Amino acid sequence: MTTSRRRIVHFAALLCVANFALCQSSLAQSNGPVRISLDEAIQMALTHNHTLLAARTTILQSQAQEITAAIRPNPVIGADYQFIPAFSPSEFGVSASQVPLPQEFDVNASNTFELGGKRHWRIMAARDQTAVTRSTVTDNERALIFQTASQFISVQLAESTLDLAQQDLKSYRQTVDISELRYKAGDMSQGDYLKIKLQLLQFESDLSQAQLAKVQALSDLRQMLGYESVPADYDVSGDFDYQPLRVGLDDLQAKALQSRPDLRAAQQGITAAQSGFRLAKANAIRDLTLGVGYSQAGGDHTLDVSGSIELPIFDRNQGEIARTRYAISQAQEQEKAASGQVLTDVRDAYEGLRSNDQIVVLYRSGYLDEAKLSRDISEYAYRHGAASLLDFLDAERSYRATELAYRQALASYSTALEQLREAVGVRSLP
Repeated sequence: MTTSRRRIVHFAALLCVANFALCQSSLAQSNGPVRISLDEAIQMALTHNHTLLAARTTILQSQAQEITAAIRPNPVIGADYQFIPAFSPSEFGVSASQVPLPQEFDVNASNTFELGGKRHWRIMAARDQTAVTRSTVTDNERALIFQTASQFISVQLAESTLDLAQQDLKSYRQTVDISELRYKAGDMSQGDYLKIKLQLLQFESDLSQAQLAKVQALSDLRQMLGYESVPADYDVSGDFDYQPLRVGLDDLQAKALQSRPDLRAAQQGITAAQSGFRLAKANAIRDLTLGVGYSQAGGDHTLDVSGSIELPIFDRNQGEIARTRYAISQAQEQEKAASGQVLTDVRDAYEGLRSNDQIVVLYRSGYLDEAKLSRDISEYAYRHGAASLLDFLDAERSYRATELAYRQALASYSTALEQLREAVGVRSLP
């Protein structure tokens, strides 16, 4: 092996070693569950949710209808060959000269020409329907974003509840250990010690329920994100905390009237209904069929020109014209209903957010600190024999109930905020 080849082999070996080390480093960094944020969860749902992907195919189906609407009538061509001898007249005692059998050959072609702008209005009606379908799918995306965000908040609530349960269990186990030492030292009766120890079961049960709630919440969220898009041991990231929002109702309603895709679909429905009405009127005009033919009969060669059009004496498409006229009125009423629904949704979501905001502010104004301080004082006093067992257990239950209620109020507030975003139709509120 030459020196140049040795250098090439040595360099390739170094590259392999470096690549292996890089892979190992990447694997080491990727240890642990995959953690996704709320924005990542929403993007994954919009990309991988199978229900939404199925809904998006309706746009492609509607675009295919546009192709169908633009198709022109096919021309028709025909041919015939007549008076072909099938038997000999002499077989029946008739002279062939007495029964002349002239042979005739015909070729003809015809085409239907659509009048009244049928093709144009057919294309317009199909395009308008595609626009409605596209807005409807966008509205499906809006609903999916809210569902994903709500389920994400459920995971955060379950995770926060689990952390609280773990902290309470750890703290109470210390109380049980101290109570056991007091019981062995003769400073506590056996009955009080057993009551303390039995209360541990409730803390362990709360921890088990919190673990189950988180597993189920993650499983439900995974279904929305697309089951195959995340691994089974994934987790969420992000702060589960209070985010105050100060916006005006009028601004939110004005923004919703501009942004809501369901209202846009209703508005586009009026345009689609008007196109359908124009198409119905165009269909009342009958089409013209023109044809040309060539004939050969014996030694004669002739050309034929023909034309036909249906006389609209009885059928003038009256029923379809009337139906599509009423469809315009229907679409207009639906647009008004959708506009009112948008304003109602925003007001309801706004009031719901305000109500939940007041509750969260109440907890944060001092109730949380007071509940914790009361628990700590009772625990300290009980451990030093200055408080009764019942006082300590009551303070412990009040603290746990207050903490759980605050977390649930925080989750309700976050969900109300997401509901307001859904009602307005945008993620970024003004």
